[in-house]
Amino acid sequence: MAEKDVFLTVQGLEKLEKELENLKTIQRREVADKIKVALSFGDISENSEYDQAKNEQAQLEERIIKLENTLRNAKIIDEDDISTDVVSVGSKVEVLDVEYDEKMKYIIVGSAEADPFEGKISNQSPVGNALIGGKTGDEVDVHVPDGIIKYKILSITR
Repeated sequence: MAEKDVFLTVQGLEKLEKELENLKTIQRREVADKIKVALSFGDISENSEYDQAKNEQAQLEERIIKLENTLRNAKIIDEDDISTDVVSVGSKVEVLDVEYDEKMKYIIVGSAEADPFEGKISNQSPVGNALIGGKTGDEVDVHVPDGIIKYKILSITR
């Protein structure tokens, strides 16, 4: 199965690399210590501490593999390549919700870096997907479960 490209900003790349380093060095050691302590309790057939530590280890290794795959397929968004004419991955977009007359600012990022609480929305999300390719002054329809939201693109920056 071919892996999909993952779009990351330089900051997003650094954040994932730091997380991976932490998982591989500090957290792996902590989980190994938990397993060692749990084994010292004796019989592992009814040892809940051992079971919990092994589950934690499995989750940790799964996250490490996921991060390694993400980083292997990462396409770094060069800020100099981001157009201010058309919304693309890496664009900072100010939009107006036409119905509620409310302004919002979004940064369009790849799905691995999306964080709605920081205004970073995925290019694959309904809003991000609708905005991609739009120009200043365009109105776009965003299809959401509750219906359609109409946004007007006010500005595009890097």
